[in-house]
Amino acid sequence: MQYLPLLFFFLIIIPSSILHEYAHGWMADQLGDPTARYAGRLTMNPIPHIDLWGTILMPLFLFFISGGSFLFAYAKPVPYNPYNLKNQKWGSVAVGLAGPAANIILALAFGIFMRFLPVDSTLVIFLSIIVYANVLLAVFNLVPIPPLDGSKLLFALLPNSQYRVAEFLNRYGFVILLFFIFFGFQIITPVIIFLYRLFTGGVGYF
Repeated sequence: MQYLPLLFFFLIIIPSSILHEYAHGWMADQLGDPTARYAGRLTMNPIPHIDLWGTILMPLFLFFISGGSFLFAYAKPVPYNPYNLKNQKWGSVAVGLAGPAANIILALAFGIFMRFLPVDSTLVIFLSIIVYANVLLAVFNLVPIPPLDGSKLLFALLPNSQYRVAEFLNRYGFVILLFFIFFGFQIITPVIIFLYRLFTGGVGYF
């Protein structure tokens, strides 16, 4: 990325991450758990959602360590109590998938809008960054490694006999996730590019 699009990406991925977390809290509230609402997290005000490391320091670190070629950010996770959910097993899955779903909906909406703009429009470039940032957030969070959202679906699908797998992933998930970010991220890159092109018709910056 050039510096101006990268700066815009940084400005976009933060509110996109906040929308992601808001969707988690909203879904949990709909399914019987008011924890996020009581914690003041059912708001699009960015301040309660900002995480010092994930929203500010990590993006800057990734920017400089990658020489300006890669940037990622996340907002403070919204708290929820799975024991309050009406459906103990699939309720957590719905809460987990609500975040990526919100990003996909946003990416799809902007992607469709882009198709009606002139291909060489400057606006198309910046809208394409919005689409890409939200697709990136959705796909990355669907990776089945704790604490990412995809792990909720994985745990729901695992038979009870595989509880040791869940225990292992919960214990070492963060280490596995760091390894994935630095050495396995390219695995999901084709999925991100495919969805981006599907939503935008191949128009835009990427």
